[in-house]
Parts: sequence; structure tokens; C-alpha cells
Amino acid sequence: MAITIKTKEEIEILNGGGKILADVLRELAKLAKPGVSTGFLDQRAREMILAHNAEPAFLNYHPAFMDKPYPASLCASLNNIIVHGLPSEKTILKDGDILKLDLGVKYKNLFTDAAITIGIGELTEEKQKLIDITKQSLELAINEVKPGNHIGDIGFAIENYVESSGFYVIEILVGHGVGHAIHEEPNVPNYGKRGKGPILQPGMVLAIEPMVALKSKEVILSKDGFGYETLGGSLSAHFEHSVAVTEDGNEVLTK
Repeated sequence: MAITIKTKEEIEILNGGGKILADVLRELAKLAKPGVSTGFLDQRAREMILAHNAEPAFLNYHPAFMDKPYPASLCASLNNIIVHGLPSEKTILKDGDILKLDLGVKYKNLFTDAAITIGIGELTEEKQKLIDITKQSLELAINEVKPGNHIGDIGFAIENYVESSGFYVIEILVGHGVGHAIHEEPNVPNYGKRGKGPILQPGMVLAIEPMVALKSKEVILSKDGFGYETLGGSLSAHFEHSVAVTEDGNEVLTK
């Protein structure tokens, strides 16, 4: 599948959907407190998206890498679960948890994708540093999004910063193109070499999503068949924005 170039009109629609997505994530972050279930957050995410005349993009999504359709609107991944954590009324947030909220929105037939990591209650200094480093690595990656740069420049910025900070980049899970579908070409790895990979062109839209672990980059599939978690239980963090390449730089669509 070729890399798709979005028109200015499509990017305007993606910007509208991205703002809905960002608003919902901000509201979910306020609701996520000790004693709240991830199932409740999933229900609220779905209600809020529908209230904005949009659709939850992940609900019943069935990509080739999954055995069955995803049965929720929200990915709610706790602690050692990196991504695709299945929300449940039985999963109750507690003080000290690290929660990753990953959400997709379909708005006027176009897709955006974003994720945040939040601390529940009081966090140790180490947990807070993990979150801060992961968030900053996304900002550094976005700075590399401009015409003429390469996909490898994005991955290099993430890998270099994360590893120099003493943490581990999850290499097996990657970012991706987004817009006409949730997952499009090209893959956007969280590691790479400057000047390598596809050249960035105006109209490309990328979901950039560093995933970082405290102690190991090794990953296993969760027992539910959806989540991916660190081998050995290492804590992890995840941030993501959908970003358009513009004529003179980039536009973050999900803020």
C-alpha cells in the first residue's frame, strides 16, 4: 500500500476530528482516579465521541495483526501493559498506577489517533520520570517532522533521547500513517538513523507514538490476545499525536 497524501481540505477535517479526540482524552484524564474502573472510562469515551457527531475508531476494529475485532472504544493499558489494554469494569485504578489511554476517532470518514499516559494518585519519582521522558521524546520527534526530512530522523530523535535518559524504547511496536484508515503506510519506528527511510512530504499524516519501558524492551502478548506487555513486568509509558507534514514544517492535529 502506497503512502497517501492528504489534501488541505482533508487535513482540515482531520484537525476537527483531532480536536474532538484531544478534548475527550483531557476529560478522561480528569475522570481517571483511584477507585474508577477502566470500563467506566471506556463507556465515557464512547459517549463523548458520539456526542460530537463522531465515531470511536477502535470499536470493532479488526486489523490483520489481531485475531479478532477489538471490542472497546478505548485502549486502557495499566503499568506493564504497553498498548491495547482491554478496559474492564473489573479493572479498578489504584494509587500509584500508570495508565495509558489510547484513542481513535473517525470524523467525516477520516481517522485520527492519539494517546496520553497519566499517573493515578501519587507517583514515585522514577514513575514520573518515565512519563516525562516519554512525553518529551514525542515533542522531540515532532520537531523532526518537516518536508525533506526522513522517517529515520523521527525514530533517531526518540531513541537517542530515551536511551540517553536510561530507559528502553519498545522497538517491536511502531507508529504509522493515519487518515484514510487507522493504520496506513509508512511505519514510523521509535528508533532509526538520520537520513534513512521514506522522505517526508507535505500532506503526509503520521501517528507518532513513542513507547518506553523502565527496564526492558522485550514484549509479550497479553493473555486476552489484545494487549502487549513488557516481559518481566517492567513499567511502561506511551504518548501519541497525529501530525500533518505542512509546506513549512508540521501541524499537530490532536492537541
